[in-house]
Amino acid sequence: MKKFFTLLAFTGLLFTSCSDDDTAVMTTPPPDPVNYTSGSADFSNYVAVGNSLTAGYSDNALFIDGQTASFPNMLAQNFALAGGGAFTIPFMADNLGGATLGGQTILPNRLILSFATGSPTPVPVSGQGATEISNTLTGPFNNMGVPGAKSFHLVAPGYGSVAGVPLGTANPYYARFATSASATIIGDAAVQNPTFFTLWIGNNDILSFATSGGDGVDQAGNLDPTTYGSNDLTDPNVFASVYDGLLQTLTANGADGVVLNIPDVTSIPYFTTVPHDPLDPTNPAFGPQIPLLNTIFGTLNQIYTAIGQTQRIVVFSETEASPVVIRDESLPDISATIAGALLASGPAFEAFIAQFGLPPQAAPLVANLLGATYGQSRQATPEDLVVFPSASIIGTVNTDAVQALVGQGLSTELAGQFSVEGVSLPLEDKWVLTPDEQASVAGALASYNQTIAGLAQAYDLAFVDANAYLQTVADVGIPLSDGSTITATYATGGGFSLDGVHPSPRGYALVANLIVETINAKYGSNLPGVDPLDFTGLYLQ
Repeated sequence: MKKFFTLLAFTGLLFTSCSDDDTAVMTTPPPDPVNYTSGSADFSNYVAVGNSLTAGYSDNALFIDGQTASFPNMLAQNFALAGGGAFTIPFMADNLGGATLGGQTILPNRLILSFATGSPTPVPVSGQGATEISNTLTGPFNNMGVPGAKSFHLVAPGYGSVAGVPLGTANPYYARFATSASATIIGDAAVQNPTFFTLWIGNNDILSFATSGGDGVDQAGNLDPTTYGSNDLTDPNVFASVYDGLLQTLTANGADGVVLNIPDVTSIPYFTTVPHDPLDPTNPAFGPQIPLLNTIFGTLNQIYTAIGQTQRIVVFSETEASPVVIRDESLPDISATIAGALLASGPAFEAFIAQFGLPPQAAPLVANLLGATYGQSRQATPEDLVVFPSASIIGTVNTDAVQALVGQGLSTELAGQFSVEGVSLPLEDKWVLTPDEQASVAGALASYNQTIAGLAQAYDLAFVDANAYLQTVADVGIPLSDGSTITATYATGGGFSLDGVHPSPRGYALVANLIVETINAKYGSNLPGVDPLDFTGLYLQ
C-alpha cells in the first residue's frame, strides 16, 4: 500500500486516455515573450558623456573588461531590446590597463589584491600595458566617458591633443580617440547626432580636491577655469554655465536623456577605510616608543595649555589605539611661539635635549626644529577623514625629512626618530581631509547638485539621484536576489573596486538599474535592467 501511494503521488501529474494506453505529460506553458518598448524615447543612437564613471574605470585603471562592464554598455544592451543601435567603445589594448606614450609608461596597471605580505594588499598587476596613446583610434564612439575629465574639460579644445599630453594640457584617454587635436569631447559627442544620451559629469570638479586631502584651492569666485590647478574646486557659477551649455548641445536636435547628480565623495571607501586612530600599542615598532613620544609631546603640551591651544595636545595611549598626528593648515602657525617658549625654559630645555645626546649649544636648533614641525599640528579626531593611500605611509620613516634634519646637524638615528609619518612627523595636508576642507566639498556638492536637478527639470530630462542612492549603499547596503548585500566596505562589500573610488562591475550594475528605473518612469519604457549577480564584485586576478 505504501508503494501504491508513492506511485499515485507521482502519477498525479499524468493522465491516461480512455481510448488507449498512451500517456501524455502536462507541462506549464512557457510565458509569453515580453515585448520591450522604448516608450516615448528613441534609443536608436545612444551616446554616453562623462568621466571615468561613464568609461567603466575601476581598480585604478581603464581596461577592456572594465569598459565592457561600464554602465553605458549595460544600458546599451537593454536599449537593444527596444530599438537601440550599436554601441561602440574606445577599448584599451588589453586588460592590464597601463599605457605608454612614445614607449614611456604614463598610466599605471590596474590593481589586484596581493597576499605576498600575509595580508591582502592592493598592488598593480604585473606586466607592461600594450596601449600606446599615440596609436589613435578611428571613431565615432558612443561611449564618450573620459577618465579624469572635469565639467569644463568637456568643452576645452585641445583636450584630446596627443602633443598636449606630456605638457599636461591634454588627457591621454581622450587623445586616443579624439577626432582631431583641437576637438572637444562634447563636440565629438554631438556630431554623432544622438537620439538619447546620459550625462554624468562634475565628480572630478570635487573629487580631485577631496582625494588630495584638500591640497588644492577652492576657486569660488574665479570664473576662469584655465587658471585652476589640477586639485582645485570648480567655481559653482562656472559649473552651472558649462553644464547648461552641455545640455543645450546634447538636446539641440531633440534628444531625450538622463542626467545624474554627484555622490558625496566622503562616503566612499577612499575616505572611510583608514581610521583616524590606527596606531596600535601592541605593534612592536610603535608600542615601545610611546613613553619617549609622550615625554616629547608632554613638553609641547605644556606650551599648548599655557597659550590656550589645548586642541593641539598629543597623547599616545599604551592600552588603546591612538590617533595619528596631522598638520592642520586651518590652525594658526605658532612655530615661533613654540621655539620661544622652549628656549625661555633655559636649563629645563637643555636637560630635555640632553636625553637625545645633544649638548646645550644645540638648544636653539632643536627649539626651532620643534617649532617648525609642530607649529600647525594636532592629533586627528573622528571628524577627520584619512585618505586611503595613507595606509602605506603611516608609521614609515620619511627619508626626505631625515635628510633635511641631518643637513641641519642631527644624527641620522635621531633624525629618523623625528621623521615617522603620523607619529613624530605630522601627516601632511594631502593625507587628511579636515572638517574645514570637508565643508568646502559639501558646499560645492550642494551647489552642483542643485544646478543639475534644476537643469534636468528645465530641459525636461530624466534625473537620477545618484547621491542618495550611493549613500544608501554606504549606510545600509543594497540587497540582492541571492540574499547577499552590496555595501561600500573596502574589497569585501562588492560595491566598489580596489581604488576605493570607482564602483566594481557589480556596483556599476546597480547604477545601470537605477538609471533604467528612471528611464522607465520618465519615458514610459519597460526595460528589464540587468542582474548585478551577473557581474563581479571584485576582480580576483
